[in-house]
Amino acid sequence: MDSLAALALPDLWGRLTGTQSDPDLWVVCATLAAALAVVVPHPLWRLSRNAITIAHEGGHGLVALLTGRTLTGIRLHSDTSGLTLSRGKPYGLGMILTAAAGYTAPPLLGLGGAALLGAGRITLLLWVATALLLVMLVMIRNAYGALTVLLTGGTFLLVSWLAGPQVQAAFAYAVVWFLLLGGVRPAFELQAKRRHAGAGAGDSDADQLSRLTHVPAGLWLFLFHAVSLCSLTGGGRWLLGL
Repeated sequence: MDSLAALALPDLWGRLTGTQSDPDLWVVCATLAAALAVVVPHPLWRLSRNAITIAHEGGHGLVALLTGRTLTGIRLHSDTSGLTLSRGKPYGLGMILTAAAGYTAPPLLGLGGAALLGAGRITLLLWVATALLLVMLVMIRNAYGALTVLLTGGTFLLVSWLAGPQVQAAFAYAVVWFLLLGGVRPAFELQAKRRHAGAGAGDSDADQLSRLTHVPAGLWLFLFHAVSLCSLTGGGRWLLGL
């Protein structure tokens, strides 16, 4: 057993730190089309948006921890809404960054993923994503959220552990395309929600940031749009090898 472990660990480390060959261009384009297919049509978006909510709330939670706040829990709901609770000063830079992290997290994660894929780090991307989901699972405080994160993390784990290189590459590219494209739509939905004075619009991240900074919510919406569209442009160029 010791000898097997001694052989397996260097092999695993080599896979994590090594590079993998890029997939064919048709695979990259096919995964782009697949991501568009689950982001653009509203019925599929209602389901796939749960994954964007995981990234959204995970962004709130990660930045809360990085800024010294105490993360007390994350809840994910079946209507694709979520809630991240943290303790600390209800004002100041830490609170501002935490509030701003939600809508910017999915596209920035997609941009980071595109950078890894552009460098050929497919296996590393899958394992980092799996680790982040497992850490997030510890902070989930409701059954639906736990089930959603567990299924998502389990999918990443199975693909990264059992699938072949071509399947891993296709899965990784599809996930990153989805984060880049899916990171664009929520800001437009929030803008439409606020325009029509929909329920809960006054409690949106943009409105909270406006109260924290005395900057109009529209400017924060502009920031969300800028981050998501710039991430899509830059990440798309990396994925397409431009």
